[in-house]
Amino acid sequence: MLFRQLEYLVALAQEGHFARAAQSCGVSQPSLSEGIRKLEEEMGVPLIQRGRRFDGLTAEGERVVVWARQILADRDAMEGEVAAMRTGLSGRVRIGVVPSAATAVPRLVDPLCTRHPLLTAHIVNDLTSSDILTMLRDFTLDAAVTYLDDEVRAAFRTVPLYREKYALLTDASWAPVGGATVSWAEAAALPLCLLTPTMRGRRTMDALFAAAGAEPVARVETDSFASLIAHVVPGRWAAIAPLAWIHALGVPPGVRAVPMVESARAAEIGLVAFRRDPESVMVQALVATAQHADLKPLESLPRMQ
Repeated sequence: MLFRQLEYLVALAQEGHFARAAQSCGVSQPSLSEGIRKLEEEMGVPLIQRGRRFDGLTAEGERVVVWARQILADRDAMEGEVAAMRTGLSGRVRIGVVPSAATAVPRLVDPLCTRHPLLTAHIVNDLTSSDILTMLRDFTLDAAVTYLDDEVRAAFRTVPLYREKYALLTDASWAPVGGATVSWAEAAALPLCLLTPTMRGRRTMDALFAAAGAEPVARVETDSFASLIAHVVPGRWAAIAPLAWIHALGVPPGVRAVPMVESARAAEIGLVAFRRDPESVMVQALVATAQHADLKPLESLPRMQ
């Protein structure tokens, strides 16, 4: 009963609405409200601010939700390990992904699901790097593929996968781009389609431009890598895209991909999971898959080039 009550409170904190929380838990709204009321009685403190509608959690409620998420995650991990001992790894693994790494994730999910055929993967795309870390701490993700930095390495379990490298995409006939590589300063002088400034991928590119003493002017900005590549096709703009996306989508007809000059500042992409002891069997399986995966080819243009 305690687990169910904790599930009700976590759902209410996440949904911010009694009816939606009840629906997500598969119970009626009165049942959810009664379960939370009984939890309050057992805890001896009010957990939610009551009004005509849900007005938020009390200070005590906020802390209970933090513990509740961890308790429920530990329960799920325990049940998963026991089930894996009996029938093999099964259930659903939740993986968050930053946009720039979205096309790399299948290279992990395919071998993972091949090795564990009863396992299903739920991929949450288009998350910011900060959202991913929050969701890992809240146990709403089991793992993520995102940027690695000193802060992430210190707080989480990490497995490096590949370094994010880029290519300049232009019309195949553009005279200004004639070499085997192009510098960040040279690219900054072109009419560019770039990611929006709020995206981590754009901030990474801006740092590379700045290191080259260049400041690009984006003629078009988008929050989609697919849109970024598509804007090059008419021939008016150039774009800079991660090589991982070019591996997945290829180079459109009439477009040329030229590798950007490499930089020591190249961002590292890796698998990230919340550091726990014992580690869930889901995370163990993902870590083992990541450790054996070879994603280094994503650091070079595909052979079709």
